[in-house]
Amino acid sequence: MQKKALGRGLESLIPSLAANKAPAGEAVVTIPLNKIKPNRFQPRKNFDKTKLQELADSINRHGLAQPILVAPSIAPGEYEIIAGERRFRASKLAGKKDIKAIVQKSADDKQRFDIALIENLQRQDLDIIEEAKAFKKLIEEFGRTHDEVAEIVGKDRAVVSNTVRLLNLPEDIQILITENKISAGHGRMLAGIEDEGELRAIVEQILSDKLSVRATEKIVSDVKVKKGTKPQKKQEIELIHLQEEIQRKLGTKANVSGTSKKGKIEIYYYSLEDLERIAKELNFKI
Repeated sequence: MQKKALGRGLESLIPSLAANKAPAGEAVVTIPLNKIKPNRFQPRKNFDKTKLQELADSINRHGLAQPILVAPSIAPGEYEIIAGERRFRASKLAGKKDIKAIVQKSADDKQRFDIALIENLQRQDLDIIEEAKAFKKLIEEFGRTHDEVAEIVGKDRAVVSNTVRLLNLPEDIQILITENKISAGHGRMLAGIEDEGELRAIVEQILSDKLSVRATEKIVSDVKVKKGTKPQKKQEIELIHLQEEIQRKLGTKANVSGTSKKGKIEIYYYSLEDLERIAKELNFKI
């Protein structure tokens, strides 16, 4: 499988995007908005209305900074978005009739989904449940292994597996995570509870007492001890959670290892441009 990683970005999948021009044999064209359909593999379901309006205002003032990426649809003369649905929606909101687009004729379904997922992850546009559903889709519908998904999105395999496990929670609890009423960290603790009655009791306690993830971890550990289940080590839980947050913030693979006394953080980059992007996120100058 071709090595891909989130840190290298869409430019590693489609080098021409970095130069804002079309690949050889393909073209930048102007397409009527009514001839373009959203990406059927779009993992993102919620688009912030305020941010869309801000982008629409920017498009009206300064124009579109970068073409969207599309592929021909089954219907003659129509196209499907591969990357850039937010720009597409904002252009419609701005009252535009057409949009600049790069037409990629060779993208198959797997590549379309990979690109849509990576674009959203890099922009931090997906909530954790949308991210989990996207990972699950890659695994179940496109036959990827957890290791392959981890390579595609530039995350550790344990992060992918723990994120997918959130989908074992009842849908109403997943909604609480999406709405930030409980955190993804809470969700990871709760995903280890098999008894639904106990699960819902702990959720109620989290909401009523505003329990921290650490306090929730203690409750979950006590439940597992009573049932004779070996709980996950506290240090391991905290390091995994920290590693996930670093990866989400920096948009690249990271590894955190060590103990409560000492350890190390490894941050991966895949090009000079990628290193510069990470340094900017960290407020460093190189």
